[in-house]
Amino acid sequence: MYDTRAALEERALLVGVERPGHDQWTVRESLAELKELATTAGAAVVDVLLQKRDAPAAPTFIGTGKAAELAHQCRATGANLVIFDDDLSPAQGRNLGEILGEQVKVLDRTELILDIFAQRARTREGKIQVELAQLQYMLPRLTGLWTHLSRQHGAIGTRGPGETQLEVDRRRVQEKIRRLERQLAEVRKNRRIERSGRQRLHWPVVSIIGYTNSGKSTLLNTLTGAGVLAEDKLFATLDPTTRKLRLPNNQNILLSDTVGFLRKLPHHLVEAFAATLEEVAEADLLLHVVDASHPCAADQIKAVEVVLHEIKAWGRPTVIALNKIDRPETQDGRLEKFQRELDHAVPISAKHGTNLRELLDEVANRLADRRVRVTLSIPADRAKTIALVYQSGYVTGRRHTDRKVVLEAQIPKVLAGELSPYVVEGNE
Repeated sequence: MYDTRAALEERALLVGVERPGHDQWTVRESLAELKELATTAGAAVVDVLLQKRDAPAAPTFIGTGKAAELAHQCRATGANLVIFDDDLSPAQGRNLGEILGEQVKVLDRTELILDIFAQRARTREGKIQVELAQLQYMLPRLTGLWTHLSRQHGAIGTRGPGETQLEVDRRRVQEKIRRLERQLAEVRKNRRIERSGRQRLHWPVVSIIGYTNSGKSTLLNTLTGAGVLAEDKLFATLDPTTRKLRLPNNQNILLSDTVGFLRKLPHHLVEAFAATLEEVAEADLLLHVVDASHPCAADQIKAVEVVLHEIKAWGRPTVIALNKIDRPETQDGRLEKFQRELDHAVPISAKHGTNLRELLDEVANRLADRRVRVTLSIPADRAKTIALVYQSGYVTGRRHTDRKVVLEAQIPKVLAGELSPYVVEGNE
């Protein structure tokens, strides 16, 4: 696979195909995002080729004539890397490689994203998930790799030792995939154990989601001082981070950041990152951060919703943070339009801290039905139970009676049920 760590030396030519019926994400908008991805990988984009056609051409995606034009354009611009905005089949990648020559690497959008993820993964879990996705992507393309070696060295034919080595490599990749899947199964098991430990405190889990580079990590840092990398780059943060936060109404929550979503997010990544995305699917509330200054903000919202459907997180309670209102692009009436069309939407600037109190108030309102006010009379020798009330809720009053500690508190409904033997006054 292409290694973006060497991409500083790469001159990239982007290829997009405009097909009838693309009325939401136009190919030009998608190519602009592809340029950001290529830049994130370290490549210098030198040119763009845009083709209009009714459907992709089976052999080369863009047709033989356009592929020859692409080869000429590569020579004219000095491009040694071609990136397609759509996924290529193994055969298409192989055919294009033959037309463009050995000096030009051919990538599709998925492979570029996978390599960026490989660069950004820091934890063992993240690295396992990325490697699994890369191997799943590579497996059907092994034949093309061997064809490339045969063309380059002339030592491997289509039968005999070459075919045997191909089968050996395919088996090794399949074995590695199974091994990584077992490791990820263990990761998911450990995450469930962690969640069960957190559930003992009954703190609601709020998962920060959003399109990549929408400001999720900046928001987490501003609210909690988590120290998460926050750069103006796509996929600056890959590994999830969870921090405790106390809301204005004194309710404790767990706030977690996760990987940014993306249009055309590779399915391999969604599958491989299931352990991470489970945190989103099981969150009590989703905090959807939107870059309100982006010209395609509405389409980015739709792209996030597509992923939520895919990971079975659609329909969970949600608060929308319309971020980056400090930028002049948001002063054209779009904020008002978003607030009319979207429920529970709050304009904010995570960078400058603007309206964060209002945002947290909205989060608290959405979680309000999970808490009750109770008066508890707990035996003084039940120190762990008393401590649990303090850890899980907010104690507003305490007094001592005959061998009892009487607590007035706001606590999660679930905990109130568990402590029902000690409840002396009902909910308010």
